Amino acid sequence: MIRMTTAGESHGKGLFAILEGIPAGLELNIEEIDARLALRQSGYGRGARQKIESDKVEILSGVRNRVTLGSPIALAVWNRDYENWKHCMAPEGCDAGERRLTKVRPGHADLAGMCKFGQDDARNILERASARETAVRVAAGEICRQFLAALGIEICGFVRSVGSVSDEKSYTYDAISKRSPLLGMIDTDLEREACALIDRARKEGDTLGGVVELRVRGLKAGFGSCMTYAEKLDARLTSALMSVQAVKGVEVGLGFASARSFGSAVHDEINVNFTRRTNNAGGIEGGMSNGEELVLRAAMKPIPTVMKGLRTVDTDTLEPTLSAPERSDVCAVFACETVCEAAIAAELAKVVSERLGGDTMAELVRRNGELK
Repeated sequence: MIRMTTAGESHGKGLFAILEGIPAGLELNIEEIDARLALRQSGYGRGARQKIESDKVEILSGVRNRVTLGSPIALAVWNRDYENWKHCMAPEGCDAGERRLTKVRPGHADLAGMCKFGQDDARNILERASARETAVRVAAGEICRQFLAALGIEICGFVRSVGSVSDEKSYTYDAISKRSPLLGMIDTDLEREACALIDRARKEGDTLGGVVELRVRGLKAGFGSCMTYAEKLDARLTSALMSVQAVKGVEVGLGFASARSFGSAVHDEINVNFTRRTNNAGGIEGGMSNGEELVLRAAMKPIPTVMKGLRTVDTDTLEPTLSAPERSDVCAVFACETVCEAAIAAELAKVVSERLGGDTMAELVRRNGELK
């Protein structure tokens, strides 16, 4: 079974992942992993940190001559900015009082984390809670994406809205793959409106969130299960999306809109070849894939580091104050879309490997081909 865990702090030495269970014989495109890392750093509204870091993956184990061995894969994405922070972040010894943060920021893990872990410095919380962690998640997720692609399963997505600028049109999978490289939207007129809104937020010291849509095609029917709630495909994929920093809501198919319609307008009628006439269910019925495209959406809240500051309390003095600004983005919805694709790929790779089994890619390819 495929398993993944990550480690590392935002301003520590680097970010690391252990990926277990990838079968032997998967040929990796390492350049594509780096391309995904670059994509995570792109998008209109990103901040100064992206100019410092130029993320590249280093594969430390589990791969030889670009081919997986079946053993755990260890990945590293090194933080270039660590050189500017090692005086207060070095695990071997440092000035831990430097860069101390006590003006806890609303919307962040700062205060809740300080209470849970008994800390008097939010730095010990925010360094791990930071979305910087997603860099190595994207690297590991790209390996999972390549694993799925070898089985004919593809993933793509786009930015459906930024703040109040929303694209409500329907798009095919092929149209989504031609999204704009600027902000990940498809309608260029709406994208210009979104960029103008981001400029306004930047000028006002504010931030913006948005909604991303993910699609999966090529997944055959029967992945997931209706027998136990823990095996339900929609439960697992939505959980994966909710694990991404700043994601506050997830929909499958019509999602909340299905609650406002009659059943006859919602449920997908079935053709004689077992395909569906529509795909309002988003490719999942009864916790299982039904052979149609998977359709999921994730809502990203505005980034909580607001440069103009929000009212809070200094945990040292217990006096009211404004939250301390950290270097941050104005809008990172396009980056969120890239991370959500990686999260979906990682969880879906687990689901697929659980059903197909096998120690080599040849075994999995054969077993997937035998499914109806």
